[in-house]
Amino acid sequence: MNINVGTVNRKLLVVFVVSVAAILWLRFGLLSDRTTPSVTVVETIPQAEQRLQKLRLAAATVGGKEESLKKAAAELAEREKGVLQAPTEAQAQALLLETLDNLAKGDGIAPQGGDFHDKPLTKDYGEISVTVRFACGIEQLVNLMADLADQPQILATNDVRISGGYDKKKNIQVLLTVSSVVARKLLPEKKEGTLF
Repeated sequence: MNINVGTVNRKLLVVFVVSVAAILWLRFGLLSDRTTPSVTVVETIPQAEQRLQKLRLAAATVGGKEESLKKAAAELAEREKGVLQAPTEAQAQALLLETLDNLAKGDGIAPQGGDFHDKPLTKDYGEISVTVRFACGIEQLVNLMADLADQPQILATNDVRISGGYDKKKNIQVLLTVSSVVARKLLPEKKEGTLF
């Protein structure tokens, strides 16, 4: 019989690897400890009853909280009717200028210009402003201010500069800045700059 030592070593190595694999499979596969951890009861009956009572109280207040939420949402919607509604900042500015122009023309005033400014007020609201120039009689300016106050939008007069007129009708020269509240998302994000 002619036995080659290299062949025997390879056969022994294969048998050894297969044996080790079988042992590991039996140990960790079939015979592994598969017990689930048990949960111990820490709560006593009086504690469970107190917890149940708290849950019942919380469930009983849900209806009242929902009613309060509905009232708050309705009040917010009513208050936000005064917020100038527009899809973009440019459209909000145009709407503010158009409102001011229409009111001024109704009082016989022809405004000129339209310099726009914006600034954030809170995390939800911002302010847009428009500055116009015009000449008018003092009674026309008073009527315009009254008309601005009667608008459904939240309009405010930020700045009024009046100088004397030089014509025979004694008209005054007015520089008027009017602002309105808009949704904060319309305003461009101000980026923090560096000094250098």
